[in-house]
Amino acid sequence: MEKLKGKRPRDTNQLGKRIVDIATGQADDAAEPVNQAKQDAGRKGGEARARSLSSAKRKQIAREAAETRWAS
Repeated sequence: MEKLKGKRPRDTNQLGKRIVDIATGQADDAAEPVNQAKQDAGRKGGEARARSLSSAKRKQIAREAAETRWAS
């Protein structure tokens, strides 16, 4: 089965209408296939960046992310 990206509505009424439209052929499931090459390139870039960062820089990035996440 092919991976798809794209989200369906979270609202239950909109989701129900979307499912009925798809089932009756009034709309197609508008999800796009995932571009595997782009996904692989992104993974490689993330791994390369992680290897190039020093331990201190990784800790600084993590600390700033945590502060941002927990800021109220």
